[in-house]
Amino acid sequence: MKQENEKTRYSESDLQEFKSIILEKLRSAKEELNALATSLSSPNANGTDDTAGTYKTLEDGSATLEKEQINQLAARQKKFIEQLEAALVRIENKTYGICRETGKLIPKERLRAVPHTTLSMEAKLKQ
Repeated sequence: MKQENEKTRYSESDLQEFKSIILEKLRSAKEELNALATSLSSPNANGTDDTAGTYKTLEDGSATLEKEQINQLAARQKKFIEQLEAALVRIENKTYGICRETGKLIPKERLRAVPHTTLSMEAKLKQ
């Protein structure tokens, strides 16, 4: 039996607080993704075009590795953006902050630190 003071969902003002946190994280995540995309599309700007050809092979390998790393960062950033957008949908549906495993409210401290989470620490540690 639920106790009287045990909440089953966050209040409208709590949801608005989380929404502003998520929107700010979303804005900065999109800026970072744009920066990554820009660095991928611009040619190597290190000014090494006029150096001896002996270093060319090393540079090509290094540039390829760097592009792969940037691609991985961009993919992670896209996934993060999708998770933040899904959190906004949960806010609209009034289901935000409810653990998908336990059904309990995720503590505000955890949501402030990881606003896109769908698991309480209890459920996360069981994984």
